[in-house]
Amino acid sequence: MAVFTPVSLDDLSSWITQFDLGKALAIKGISSGIENSNFFITTERGEYVLTVFEKLTFEQLPFYLNLMRHLAEGGVSVPAPIANRKGSIINELHGKPASIVTKLAGHCELAPQPVHCAAVGAMLACMHMAAEDFEIRQPNLRGISWWNETTPVVLPYLFDSNKQLLTEEMAFQNAFAASDVFKELPNGPIHADLFRNNVMFDGDQLSGFFDFYFAGCDTWLFDVAVTVNDWCIDIESGLFDQARVRAMLDAYHEIRPFTAEEQIAWQPMLRASALRFWLSRLYDFHMPRDAEMLTPHDPAHFERILRLRIEQAAPALFTTAG
Repeated sequence: MAVFTPVSLDDLSSWITQFDLGKALAIKGISSGIENSNFFITTERGEYVLTVFEKLTFEQLPFYLNLMRHLAEGGVSVPAPIANRKGSIINELHGKPASIVTKLAGHCELAPQPVHCAAVGAMLACMHMAAEDFEIRQPNLRGISWWNETTPVVLPYLFDSNKQLLTEEMAFQNAFAASDVFKELPNGPIHADLFRNNVMFDGDQLSGFFDFYFAGCDTWLFDVAVTVNDWCIDIESGLFDQARVRAMLDAYHEIRPFTAEEQIAWQPMLRASALRFWLSRLYDFHMPRDAEMLTPHDPAHFERILRLRIEQAAPALFTTAG
């Protein structure tokens, strides 16, 4: 959520007249993240989040914004898109698609405990089930097709040991994606980027998931792996915190029980999640874009996690008793 497209209060004041939100009172750029231009805005009606989309097109955006609307209407706590007086939730600003959504209460929990991980796991299961009947289908745009396109782009920048790691892991993931086990995995719309900074807590109460702009249709287990690989680890080492892992997986499993195929696929999917974010961070690091408030993430973090997921046995996805 860097700022690639500056928006001033004057810009906002004229643009926001198409909404029933009153006058624009304040706007502040949001510095975290690296994809879109995001702003906290204050109007006479309250506080909201404005996003100017830097890569996603007018044709792609209905999936993301209507998914958020579908989830919000289904009782899942996510930001709800605000329509203008003509009913449009996607509107042009500075020549780019833009949207306004409601602002969630609370703060991001950057030092989660098992209680936080359990809450996230439970809501993630609820989100998957609530999204199952969402009618629009759009693939995960950062899924395996993107991995195959991006690998040859970043390989020339890597040292030999990392070239070998990336090449071998891509071969493993391509083979796994063609397997019978993979084809049996439950799937549907997923968040695909549910890191600690994309969840809000008000005290110990989970107040919602946000930033759905990497969402797409993929296996639910991939979404769980992405979430566990961020929420349930020691940040410095990448090692699992077993208490947090168990809290998240047990809470998820209680609402949407994991399948036998998912148990088999669990370690490959943890590897897939680490690979996806290592690749995207390598790409952003070596092919940076200009932005007012952009700090690329360190690729070494997910390289370390990928090596651990390959070398070490995965924690049990569920126990027999569960």
